[in-house]
Amino acid sequence: MYQEDKNCSDKEKSWDDYLKAYYEKPSSFKSWSGYDLKEIYTPDDVPKDKYQKDIGDAGQFPFTRGIHANMFRGRLWTKREVVGIGSPADTHARLKYLFENGGSGLNTIADVTYEMGLDPDHPKAINEVGLTGVNISSKKDMEILTKDIPLDKVSWSLITASTAAPVTMAQYIAVAQDRGFDPAVLRGSIQNDPIHFRYCGFRPACPLDLSVKLGSDVMEYCTKHMPKWYYTTVNMYDLREQGITAPQEVAFGFGIAMCYIEELLRRGLDIDDFAPRFTFYVSCHVDIFEEVAKIRAARRMWAKLLKEKYGAKTEKAMQFRFAVHTAGCSLLPQQPLNNIVRISYESLSAVLSGVQSLHCCSYDEPMCLPTEKGHLQALRTQQILAYETGVTNVADPLGGSYYVESLTDKMEEEVLKIMKQVEDLGGMKAAIETEWLDHVFEDEAVQRQKEIDNNEKLIVGVNIFTEGLEKETPLGVQRISPQSAKQQIEDVKELKRTRDMQKLTDAIKRLRDDVADDKNAIPGMIEATHAMGTTAELVGTVRKVFGYHYDPMEIIESPFNL
Repeated sequence: MYQEDKNCSDKEKSWDDYLKAYYEKPSSFKSWSGYDLKEIYTPDDVPKDKYQKDIGDAGQFPFTRGIHANMFRGRLWTKREVVGIGSPADTHARLKYLFENGGSGLNTIADVTYEMGLDPDHPKAINEVGLTGVNISSKKDMEILTKDIPLDKVSWSLITASTAAPVTMAQYIAVAQDRGFDPAVLRGSIQNDPIHFRYCGFRPACPLDLSVKLGSDVMEYCTKHMPKWYYTTVNMYDLREQGITAPQEVAFGFGIAMCYIEELLRRGLDIDDFAPRFTFYVSCHVDIFEEVAKIRAARRMWAKLLKEKYGAKTEKAMQFRFAVHTAGCSLLPQQPLNNIVRISYESLSAVLSGVQSLHCCSYDEPMCLPTEKGHLQALRTQQILAYETGVTNVADPLGGSYYVESLTDKMEEEVLKIMKQVEDLGGMKAAIETEWLDHVFEDEAVQRQKEIDNNEKLIVGVNIFTEGLEKETPLGVQRISPQSAKQQIEDVKELKRTRDMQKLTDAIKRLRDDVADDKNAIPGMIEATHAMGTTAELVGTVRKVFGYHYDPMEIIESPFNL
């Protein structure tokens, strides 16, 4: 195939070089995950009885073609752009900006200090506050974030995945209660998948037993008290960002989901009561057909798993509901405007797959948090898809393609093989505890890099069609004001100086006793949040009951003498 001569400029290229380019052909005939592809697919690649048995119409078991019969004709996907920048006030302003420009769902993400369960005044948090999301240290911060927003009308997605997720839930509920709303009327979702978050750099904050306990507490509480709320979004996306393949993404995501399901069943909940609010966060990478096939296979497999393994009886309990985050790991600082193209193709695959909620990355994310213009461009990408391309007219428009149906079967076959590997190890908990999963992530990341280094995977701007180093980002760079972080630190210190400490101590004692008695932690967290308890105080209290250090960084001690 045609390769650039890095020793000469464009002016020095010979006509032979251009002739090579004219006759260029692909260098690989494999999918992104490495599966060999045929030159052409025919009816022989799809068994004759396949449609009635394993495909069916959209809205019908096993939901291969979509969970709704009319798909986007009935309702477009929710257009959410992830926002978390600086202070709660900064984030609120960006949320309003996106809403005013056509966003149809609110979506906020916590910063790394919050996900670790740290308050802004923690010694390790001081230089990190607001850099990668928003830090909500108390009910006061949540009040600022949600100011003037009708919580009974909007759908809010709270991206807190770690063991701090139940605190986020408590803070949101406490603010809603102060405004006179019953939690039962609130609609939205919380990511709440602490098991997976140990693989995102948060292992000290997410020990396995504590992750299962607190993640399941949120799920149980919402099942009983918040019927409109999606209580988890099992994050297959973050797993995929480690460099694993499409089938591994599904297999490991399902394994984590099963950990929560089995804990909820142990608590006596009925699968048909809680499964309808189970959702997934899926990556859409750049290989369009593989991603469509992956999601179609996941929908079919989830329906069968819930029906055959867990005995679900209602169709709602068997439906694979998912949001998509376009692949951040596919974006590059080299030639950054090319990222807009990558994001567009990835979001197209999400829509062709029947996505329920979509976040498009911003083109500038390899360099900084999304700028206002970068965020707007990402939202406009969704709007062009929705209103101009015609992809919303038909449910599962790629269904029936010999290639797509065959690739869907291949995805299912490969996922089942990996799930069997995990089962033979003793299940997902054993795969995590023995660090088998860690080794898989490491091996796959090395393999992906080798493929790039050896030009087996061609990436424009990296190992083909390269240019000189970029000197600026086209639409500027988002910077966080140091004053914003400083103010958050001062605010939390002032809160801790002025609150009713006895009232808070009583609430913290109730939380500690509830957890020690194996009761659900959420009611105690709501009470402590009303008493102006902070994120670190609530998480730290539960950590101590489980025998862990109050502070995941093992620097500060509990302020409560209980």
